[in-house]
Amino acid sequence: MATEVKINKSVLSLVEGDITNEGTDAIVNAANTRLAGGAGVDGAIHRAGGPAIMEECRKIGGCPTGQAVITTGGNLKAKYVIHTVGPVYKDGTKGEAKLLKSAHLESLKLASARGLKSISFPAISTGVYGYPVDEAANIALATAIDYLQEHADMELIRFVLFGSKTYDIFSEELKKLT
Repeated sequence: MATEVKINKSVLSLVEGDITNEGTDAIVNAANTRLAGGAGVDGAIHRAGGPAIMEECRKIGGCPTGQAVITTGGNLKAKYVIHTVGPVYKDGTKGEAKLLKSAHLESLKLASARGLKSISFPAISTGVYGYPVDEAANIALATAIDYLQEHADMELIRFVLFGSKTYDIFSEELKKLT
């Protein structure tokens, strides 16, 4: 399954799949603040990318919620991994939306600053961090659309979604926004 929309000259795409197989310039890791590896997407990226990613994460030391840092892609097809920390969802009144938007925006800014042309995101904060997928999808997609409207340097933003349920929710939210 795949969905694509054009934003100016750029492409925003949704695919169901495994982010560790992506060949975009960078993939985004839904990291924890200690950059210590973990479950879900974080663990999968570290397993597939090999020890070089963790070595660089240890040197960096950590990353605050809503911010992003970059490391090598190690053994991945992607040259870089951008590690961002999404918020743990409590009840939606603790600034979670602002932090989730910031996690996406800071990842995009970091990619642009490095001259990267393509980036793949997972559904940040929707796993063990408990963010409702529809709300997270709306924030992630709106942030990506806004970014592409203002930054012609980014040619492709892809959301690589694990499972058809998450893909379907992102697809519905994208229809509402475009």
